[in-house]
Amino acid sequence: MPYQKNINGLLLLDKSIGLTSNKMLQKIKILFNIHKAGYTGTLDPLASGLLPICFGQCTKFAHLLSEADKIYEVTARLGIKTDTADSYGKIIMKKNINDITIAYIFKKLTNFLGVIQQIPNIYSAIKYNGMPLYWYARNNINVQVPVRTVIVYKIVLIYFHLNILKLKIHCSKGTYIRSIIDNLGDQLCCGAHVIQLRRLNIAHISITHNNVITIPQLKILIKNYKNNLLQATLINKLILPIQYMTRNLPSIYLTYDIIKNIKYGKKQTIKIMDITKNKYVNILEKYTYKFIGIGIINHKQHITKYILI
Repeated sequence: MPYQKNINGLLLLDKSIGLTSNKMLQKIKILFNIHKAGYTGTLDPLASGLLPICFGQCTKFAHLLSEADKIYEVTARLGIKTDTADSYGKIIMKKNINDITIAYIFKKLTNFLGVIQQIPNIYSAIKYNGMPLYWYARNNINVQVPVRTVIVYKIVLIYFHLNILKLKIHCSKGTYIRSIIDNLGDQLCCGAHVIQLRRLNIAHISITHNNVITIPQLKILIKNYKNNLLQATLINKLILPIQYMTRNLPSIYLTYDIIKNIKYGKKQTIKIMDITKNKYVNILEKYTYKFIGIGIINHKQHITKYILI
């Protein structure tokens, strides 16, 4: 595919198991022959599912999805604890789970609802003094892993049979599902680790969206689209517009003159009257409804900062 320097939008990738999020991004860059692209919301190599890829101007708004709530489906094995809290790790404990009932699991799951404190597993990609935690773990260096405050809105028990447990978890940004499973195993006094993890939703974007595509599917499509015109058609069909990322936000409509002042860096303070629960708001041109960008709402319900396309 020729170098695509003008792609601006969102690709909904279904990440496969076994590769890092960054490796998936590099594959996308090669397939689209594009330089400016990034992903939002890191997934571990063990995990699959929704991995949004932002192209061009869309990268300015990637933080909206990084900060958004997520929904995961996780499958865990009870009775075995590993040092990484997943099936890639070294087994550090085994216990019989014959006495564990579904009622007992339900009871313990309630401890993970609401605002909770988490200590992420040392084998995670969280940066500490510029290095990911797993680097310290692999080099046998002890560090103080920072505690995180997260919110778990809902946990649904989908399946429990023998030693296999499947859950659906709706949570805030920064929640480590591996930590939930590891801590659940500790509370059940038997140990547990993740064997499958799949991200289903980020904010309003679902893995079931028609545009979600895997790398193998993408390779086949690109191979079948031989000429530049057909490739442009492919891009238009797959890439969602930037405003798809912000469609769950309220909107305000500004005149062309105000928008021009904002673009030229002139201070424009706008009072928001009816929006109290949102940090951001869509900015649309008043008469054309053209998406211009987003405004950032401060504690006084004023917009003084803007991110524009």
